[in-house]
Amino acid sequence: MRAQKPLLIAVNPLRAGLAQKFLGGRVGFGPARSALSEFVLSKPVVLITSAAGRIGRELVARLAAEGDFVINACSFSEGKEDDLISLGTDDVVKFDLNDPATWEEALEGVSAVYSASLDPMLEGHLAFAKELGRRKDQINHVVRVSCMGADTNTASYDPDQHSSREGAGIPLMLQHYWWGEKALIDEGLNVTVLRNNFFMNHLLKTDCETIDSEGWFSNPLGSARNSFVATRDIAEAAAVVLTEGPEKHGDKFYDITGPQPQNMFEIAADLGQAMGKELEYRPQNMTDFENDFGATRAEFFEYLVNGFYTRCSPDFYNLTGHKPTSYLDYLTTEGASGETGLEELWQGNLWKKGEDAMKDAAQVKG
Repeated sequence: MRAQKPLLIAVNPLRAGLAQKFLGGRVGFGPARSALSEFVLSKPVVLITSAAGRIGRELVARLAAEGDFVINACSFSEGKEDDLISLGTDDVVKFDLNDPATWEEALEGVSAVYSASLDPMLEGHLAFAKELGRRKDQINHVVRVSCMGADTNTASYDPDQHSSREGAGIPLMLQHYWWGEKALIDEGLNVTVLRNNFFMNHLLKTDCETIDSEGWFSNPLGSARNSFVATRDIAEAAAVVLTEGPEKHGDKFYDITGPQPQNMFEIAADLGQAMGKELEYRPQNMTDFENDFGATRAEFFEYLVNGFYTRCSPDFYNLTGHKPTSYLDYLTTEGASGETGLEELWQGNLWKKGEDAMKDAAQVKG
């Protein structure tokens, strides 16, 4: 019999207390997790990957409030357990896309998966999709976070045809998003995909220091308007499709955008209003941006400059019954996790000036 590995990081104290009462005190790692699972298996178990991220935290809070699932929140690094438990997760489990040894226990008893991964972790996601495929009798539903622009199941995008530049292909990051979807589809899983526009605040995280200390930020988008999306809206859409299930949302692909396209001058005005100070947007040329972040990210930004992401989709309204969140509202109001968008702006960020975060992932083949 395979030895149990202590991959359960933390258990919600309320669940643990009930389990101790009804299961003879068997709370801890290994067998205790199975006992706890048996105690709560009257509800389906959902695995939330990237649970400590911007979308993940909101999704945990929403699902916990609704009470339809047992929630297993994945944690890649230590120090997030108390926060996730406070948001209502039942378990915090160790999970690393690049470490298959963490997958088996993370997936124990799971029937639904919310799948999200950082852009450089595509290779790990492709491997994890195969693992989910091997368990398709167990996994009833996978909800994947993605982005529109390269898909070939609901559209006929040609990977060799850029939307505005002759002789160029679709930006590699967009092709990666589609590969991530396709890997799950090809495994025969019940898949729902949320194809999201660029996240609100995401563009600004690399300029937090100058925003705070000098009152300005810079990027190449200028007067181009994009319907940036609030991450809390993505979480709300994910909660809806998970709760309503694959019977209604299996093999469905939703474009999730903001309620209005905005340019960088308008973004600066909204952020300045939320911060109570005047902010300046300083245009940057694409060459300098590529020098800051690498060619792979720069080519993606061409699609933010050329109008590809301007349109506003009705899909969020059709899922939830209300409009998406505006940028100013996102900044100044709390989401389900109790956090405002302004507070979220100052949190960690993958992208760092002077580093090409996509250098290794650019070598991955679909």
